[in-house]
Amino acid sequence: MNQKIVIAHRGACGYLPEHTLEAKVMAHAMNADFIEQDLVLSKDDIPMVIHDIYLDDISDVVTKFPTRKRKDNRFYVIDFNFDELKTLCVTERIDTKTGEQVYKNRFPKGKGNFKLNSLQEEIELIQGLNKSTGKNIGIYPEIKKPSFHQKEGKDLPKIVLKVLSHYGYNSKLDNCILQCFDANELEKIRKELKSELFLVQLIECPEQTKQLKHFATYADGIGPWYKQILSEKINGKFTFTSLVSDAHKLGLKVHPYTFRADALSEFSNFEEMMQTLLIDANIDGAFTDFPDLVVAFLKKNKHE
Repeated sequence: MNQKIVIAHRGACGYLPEHTLEAKVMAHAMNADFIEQDLVLSKDDIPMVIHDIYLDDISDVVTKFPTRKRKDNRFYVIDFNFDELKTLCVTERIDTKTGEQVYKNRFPKGKGNFKLNSLQEEIELIQGLNKSTGKNIGIYPEIKKPSFHQKEGKDLPKIVLKVLSHYGYNSKLDNCILQCFDANELEKIRKELKSELFLVQLIECPEQTKQLKHFATYADGIGPWYKQILSEKINGKFTFTSLVSDAHKLGLKVHPYTFRADALSEFSNFEEMMQTLLIDANIDGAFTDFPDLVVAFLKKNKHE
């Protein structure tokens, strides 16, 4: 994994509702190197591809199963079996308090006939597309909230590893990168569950950026929030923290999240964001909602 990679964040979710098979097909057609799957268990222990443990911000669960919410008024994936989950219609992400679409210019909420899918269904789709197109696009699953699953009496990592192994993902050569925010759990996946997959430690808190030496004892890469790489902007040019160089010295790849052309924050345009992080900061890959734009940028920069 020497060249810079493009990871389709929840599929091509800048164009289609996140984690739907349609978004994954589009990401595959756009030639992303890897396609991401966030994984949460159903009541009957099926790993479902969905960004969070909740259903109400991306589906019509409130109208289909109004009585199934918990005391916090949220609807949880883990309270529904696979067949029930498949009856839901998936929509563009909404703010549950206001009902407003989070990204206003994306696919209109409530339109189309999108469904939730299992990890098995998604792997079969991606492997099938690889066969029919001659491509070799990888998968990049994330173990979501393992401690929440443990409290519910479920071992999410073990179930996920079993499914991955069944479909031929066992080692670093198998085009699968496994990621998790929970450092204890990711270390356990390497040391106790003896996984030989390429492991990426996701980083959320600033203090975690100081734990790279420990991460390097079990992980192959880190996935920081991209803002943890930026220091300040002086005369129109960004300066950087030592995070990328520190990681590289330890042999860790760096795959920051999330490159969004419609949420630029400190950047004046998407081109500036890509140039700053992919080229100037020398990261190894990027999670993006717009895989086509990052693929095109890297292709152009290869030839310049």
